[in-house]
Order: sequence, then C-alpha cells, then structure tokens
Amino acid sequence: MENVNLIDTFADFKENKSIDKTRMMSVLEEVFRSMLEKQFGTDENFDIIINIDKGDFEIWRNRIVVADGEVKDSTFEISISDVRKIDDSYEVGEEFADEVKLEEFGRRAILSIRQNLTSKILQLERENIFSKYNEKIGDIITGEVYQIWKKELLVLDDEGNELILPKTEQIPSDYFRKGDTIRAVVDRVEMRNNSPLVILSRTSPTFLEKLFELEVPEIYDGLITIKKIVRVAGERAKVAVESYDDRIDPVGACVGMKGSRIHGIVRELKNENIDVINYSTNLKLYIQRALSPAKINSIKIDEAEKKAQVMLDPKEVSLAIGKGGLNIKLASRLTGYEIDVFRDVEEDMMEDDIDIMEFSDEIEEWVLEIFKSIGCDSAKSVLESTREELIKRTDLEEETVDEVIRIIKSEFE
Repeated sequence: MENVNLIDTFADFKENKSIDKTRMMSVLEEVFRSMLEKQFGTDENFDIIINIDKGDFEIWRNRIVVADGEVKDSTFEISISDVRKIDDSYEVGEEFADEVKLEEFGRRAILSIRQNLTSKILQLERENIFSKYNEKIGDIITGEVYQIWKKELLVLDDEGNELILPKTEQIPSDYFRKGDTIRAVVDRVEMRNNSPLVILSRTSPTFLEKLFELEVPEIYDGLITIKKIVRVAGERAKVAVESYDDRIDPVGACVGMKGSRIHGIVRELKNENIDVINYSTNLKLYIQRALSPAKINSIKIDEAEKKAQVMLDPKEVSLAIGKGGLNIKLASRLTGYEIDVFRDVEEDMMEDDIDIMEFSDEIEEWVLEIFKSIGCDSAKSVLESTREELIKRTDLEEETVDEVIRIIKSEFE
C-alpha cells in the first residue's frame, strides 16, 4: 500500500504539471538511491527500474553467491544455502539478484522517501516554471485574473501557474475583476525565496510591439520592421517603422484600411493615442515626422550636444508640444535628441503680441530664457498654455510661474 501511495503521488504530479519523463525518472532514481545509501551504506549493487507509464518501479539487489559461513558483507554477498531456498540452480561464484520490497524499509523510511520525493518534485516544478517563462520573456500571454490586491494582480495561466501583474505595470485606466481574461507581456522572471516570480507588464513598449506583430502580418513576416517604440502607457505612443520592400507603405500597413488594424491595438491599450511614422536616416526628416501632427518650418541640429531647435508657426507650437508636453517628450525619446520648439519670429511678431524678453525689466532674464526654451517666446504663447503645463515643462516654482503669468496678463489688461 505504501508503494502504491508513493507512485500515485508521483503519477498525479506528472499528469498535472507535465514534467518530461526523463527528468522525472532521474528525480525518482535519485530519491531511491539516497534511501538505499542510508539503509545499506551503498547503492552500487542495486538496480532501479522505473516504469512511468504504468506508474510502477522495482528495486533489485545484486549479490555474489558464496559458500556457507563465508559471508563477510551481506550487502554484497549471500550464502549458497539461502540462495537455494529461492532457486536451487545457482552455484558459488554466480551473481544472484533479488527484489527489495519497499515495505522492508519500514514506515519511517517510506515516509522520509515520500517527503524527499515531494520536495524534489516541487523544486523541479519551480525550475520548470522558471525555465519556461524565462524563454517567454517578451512574449504575450493570456491569463485569468484570479486575485486582486492593492499593489498587484494575481493571474493564472492555462496550466494554473501564478503570474504577477504589478500596479506599476498596469495602464492607469486598466480595470479588472476576478475571472476577467487579461493579456500582457512577460517582462521578467525572478527567483524569490527559492520560488519563481513571473512579472507581467502592459506598460512596456514590448507589449505594444507584440500587439503590432499580432495585428500586422507584414511585421510578423519581417517585411516591416519596428525600429523603435516610445510610450506613456494609456496616453500616447510613437512607433517608428521601416519597410524593406518599396511596394509596401509601412505606415499604411500598420494602420490598415480605415484604421482596421490599429483599432484593435488602441482598444487593448485603453484608447492610447498611437502615432505611426516612417523611420528615416535623414535626421531632420525623422525629427519632423516625430513631431507629427505639427508642421515644421525649419530645424537646426547640434549633433555634438544631441539637441535640435525647431521653428514653427505660432498655431503649430501647441501641437508640437502636445498636452502636458507629451508630444515633444516622446519625439525627443524617439529620435534621441533634446528638442526645443520656437515660434517663427517673422510669423509671430503680430501687432497684438509681445516678445517675452520685453518683460526683462520685471522678470529675471534666466526665468525668461527657461520659458523661451519650451517654445514660449512671446506673451501670447505663455497665456495660451495652462498653468499646470507651464509648471511641469519649466520645472519652476509655482509662485514663479504665477508671477510671470500675472505680469504678462496685466500688460494686456
């Protein structure tokens, strides 16, 4: 009965966890040999036969037949009279094999085997999960929300393995309930307290990249390459794509007819605004495309400092900067250049507008220079921006920004 229980435990585990036969046989043999060493001091003359398919095993001990009274070590030798009680065909000097029953080891030894086997199998399970998901880093997986906590979600895959989606890796507008199906990318796999911890992400650029691969066959087939992705999850993303076939329009292929392909991606990302642009080795053209939808008049590039000064019509400045400075921030990350936008002076110096430097008698010049560096080089450009946007983009104290706004407003009043 103990034998049966031991094998049933193993069989159940194998069925549920799908561990390969070779590895499991190795674990079983290791456990049994450890037991034999404790019981007999050696496992050298023992053969262990494991039949995983039948859920059974046998242990055979090989000993040399010696004359009566000459047995020096019963582990390796057996007397001729004892052998002939079992089979009278043996002679002195031959090798005799007899089966060792598990019950012979006693209940305590069998319990120890079971505990050892359970420990080994759990360790094998952990290693299997770690190895499996380590190979899946960067791949999208689908799971079921099992538990919701304040800082993370517990997700189960189709095999019942536990995965973690931290709050920091969720799109801000994500909302899930227990039982919901969820898609995310495997971000990393860590070992904590000797257990694998699989971390998922929905904010990673890789998640967006894999969604494009699923929706756009040309990307999956390698006809279109994603050169770079930058995103602020749930808000906006910029994707630079390139085609190796002149007959394929990479942007059109990614967007699809009437936005059919990109629509599913946008929906998955909670209406994240996605700009798909053509990659170019022409830096000026690439920066111009990165600042889309704004239209640029001219660009000055400082390659040594990795900076670009962009001149635009007044009405295009807000488009280039974007809500909360998001558009220009993502364009800078996409191109690798720090981008500063300026209003085109010739277009901007309208009768009812004032150059911001005209306020240098009331506002310190270093403060005005900071405003100019974010494209606010005229009085109206400052007043057209929100207070929150100015505080965020200038990184100045709130009192300083409020004072600048007050002074400029008083001029127009």
